[in-house]
Amino acid sequence: MAALVFDAGALIALDRGDRAVGALVTAASRNDTETVTSSACLAQVWRNPARQARLAKALAGFLELPLDPLSSRRCGLLLADARTSDIADAALALLVQDGDTVLTSDPHDIEHLLDVTGINADIRTV
Repeated sequence: MAALVFDAGALIALDRGDRAVGALVTAASRNDTETVTSSACLAQVWRNPARQARLAKALAGFLELPLDPLSSRRCGLLLADARTSDIADAALALLVQDGDTVLTSDPHDIEHLLDVTGINADIRTV
């Protein structure tokens, strides 16, 4: 089953109450579609839990994948192959699978990384 994958920009949109992003999360929940992000992406946006109640509530239903020693090394190799440097984008690209939908505020960087990995996903700009 394809997943709905959130980069940092999509998490920010969710935190700010973006209705379109919220509707996608609701639809994903109704359809038993997994919502996924990387701990690296969450680290980019998690700043003040007292003011991020909307995001905290939404994250309760997310699968958050951490950077472990193997994935850290895979990120480094991907960044070298792609000739880029954004660790959070690389961590995200490595968890995307064929057929997933990636919500991103930076479609060009994500598309480039997915091209390098050979993953075919739908990229939606938020």
